[in-house]
Amino acid sequence: MLLIGVTAYVLTSTLCALSPSIEVLVAARFVQGLAGGVGIVIAQAAGRDIFDGRELIRFYGRLAVAGPTAAIVGPMIGGMLNTVVDWRGLFGFLALVGLVLLLMSARLFTETHPPEHRTAGGLRRTGAALRILVADRVFLGAVLSQGFVFAAIFSYLAGSTYVLQEIYGLSPQWYAAAFALNSAGGVLFGWLGGRTAERWSVHGALFLGIALTAAGCLGLLLAGLMPMPLAEVIASLFLLASGAQFCSPAATTLALAEYPQMAGTAGSILGTVRYGFGGLAAPFVGIAGSLSILPLGVTTTGAALLAAGAALLTLRRGAEPLEDAPAAA
Repeated sequence: MLLIGVTAYVLTSTLCALSPSIEVLVAARFVQGLAGGVGIVIAQAAGRDIFDGRELIRFYGRLAVAGPTAAIVGPMIGGMLNTVVDWRGLFGFLALVGLVLLLMSARLFTETHPPEHRTAGGLRRTGAALRILVADRVFLGAVLSQGFVFAAIFSYLAGSTYVLQEIYGLSPQWYAAAFALNSAGGVLFGWLGGRTAERWSVHGALFLGIALTAAGCLGLLLAGLMPMPLAEVIASLFLLASGAQFCSPAATTLALAEYPQMAGTAGSILGTVRYGFGGLAAPFVGIAGSLSILPLGVTTTGAALLAAGAALLTLRRGAEPLEDAPAAA
């Protein structure tokens, strides 16, 4: 599945670069996004195949660092390339990156799921797995909490541009610096979240990360209700982004740890809810146009409160500590 997904990414990136019309470009971008999602799901599932207990938490902590690192490096590379190539050249570069990833996946990435542990496919089997997962309140709570946290993150991504540039008057260069600061916070706090979950408590790391996110969201809500200095808004965005990455390793571990036999299905549900909730929440930020922070504050605060409520579902009584649970729990 990884090879199929990366191959599709290379082909659709090439098609984007060669698009003769906007309609073809939009369609190719849509499929490109679908293909790119394969890597996210496979990485989570492969980690569950290989690791257990504390090592699994550590692995998901590394994944939490990879995302915001890409958010820092990607725009920097794109900005440099944009000085020498047009938009078609950017897509050509993405196709080249995809080709390198394809070669690495084919030569370096070995199969992680042993044949004796595999199950038959088919819609019936998938439906049975979905019913098992949805009936588990720990899985459901972890997935929903991540969905609402990502709703806050996507709202931040949708609204930070007009908040910082149009309302507070930042130049594109200073906006890029603020965005890089938040992404750097995500890298640091993603690592800290993994270490906290590994050395202290998975549930503690989850709730602490949501609390940091909620603090940032409340700061944005306050800025929407009364005039606030730029430093307060940037600090709020920093807490929002950092808290979301802090709780990611713990939530991913809670969602996938007990289902090694269906890690791919569990990982795909987690990814779908994360980005689905994010995509649904982002348009609400623009309700008042580009003249008010209030919709951003209301949307993100509501998402953070819902994330906290969903996380309470993970507090199942009598559950074994994750680090002591058997591998095939």
